[in-house]
Amino acid sequence: MPTTKFTAPDGLRLSYTVWEGDGRHSRPVVLHHGFAADAQVNWVGTGVVRTLVEAGFTVIGLDARGHGASDKPHDATCYGHDAMARDVSALLDELGLDEVSLAGYSMGAIVALIVATTDKRVRCLAVGGVGAGVIDFGGVDTRVVNPEQLADGLLAENHADVPAEVRPFRRLARRTGADVAALAAVLRASHHAPIALTAITAPTLVLAGERDHLATQPERLAVAIMGARLVRVPGDHMTAVADPAFARALADFFAYSDTGETRFAISSPA
Repeated sequence: MPTTKFTAPDGLRLSYTVWEGDGRHSRPVVLHHGFAADAQVNWVGTGVVRTLVEAGFTVIGLDARGHGASDKPHDATCYGHDAMARDVSALLDELGLDEVSLAGYSMGAIVALIVATTDKRVRCLAVGGVGAGVIDFGGVDTRVVNPEQLADGLLAENHADVPAEVRPFRRLARRTGADVAALAAVLRASHHAPIALTAITAPTLVLAGERDHLATQPERLAVAIMGARLVRVPGDHMTAVADPAFARALADFFAYSDTGETRFAISSPA
C-alpha cells in the first residue's frame, strides 16, 4: 500500500499507511510498532493487518520517528516516548478522527499507554510485548535490556562485541535496513518516568508472549489499568506478535468494544 506523510508538531515528516476495511466497523484501528521495526514488519509481515482488515476494520499503521519511511534525525533530543505519543495524537488530528482503537507493541505499547492517559479519542486500547517493566521502570524492562547497552550494540562494528540479549534487535535493524544511528538516539531518549495508568479509561487488553522476557508479570500491568484484560499467546518477544492468536485476540477485542460482539470472553486477571 502507498504511504502518506504528515508533519509532526516539531516539524518532522512522518509516514503512515491506511488499509481500508469493508465498513463493518466505523472505528479505525491505529497501530504503533516496536523498536527497530516499522508498520510493514511489525504489522503486515506478521499477519495482523490482514486479520484486522478481514474482520472489517480500517487500519492505520504509523512509522514512528526514527523508523521506516519517517524522518530519522540522529539527535536524541528529537526522540522520547512522549514525543512519539504527541505524534499519534497529531496523526488523529491530521486524519480528523474523533475516536480510534489503538494498539502498540513493545516500544509502541509504551507510546500507546501514554497516549491513552490524555487523548480521550482512544476508545479502546491493546498493548503487547510489555509487562511489569512499565510498572517498575516506566517503560522498557531494564532488568532485561539496558537501552545504553543496546545502543552501543547496534553501533558496534564487531558482531562479537554485541551481548547476546542485544543481537535479536541488531538482526531486526539489519532486516529492516534501519538507520542505526537514529535508533541509538531513540534508545538514549527512552522513557523512565511513571505512566499515569490510573488515568486510562478505555477498555484495555494486555497481550503477552508466554516466553517474552520483556513482558514478564503482565498481570501486574493489567491490574494497574482499570478493568484491563490479559491474554497470553505463544512465543517470545520477537515471535509472539506473529502468532495467529495475537491477531485474533486483537480483532475480537476491538470488535467487542466497537459493536458489542460477544466472541471476546476473557476474564480480568486476578
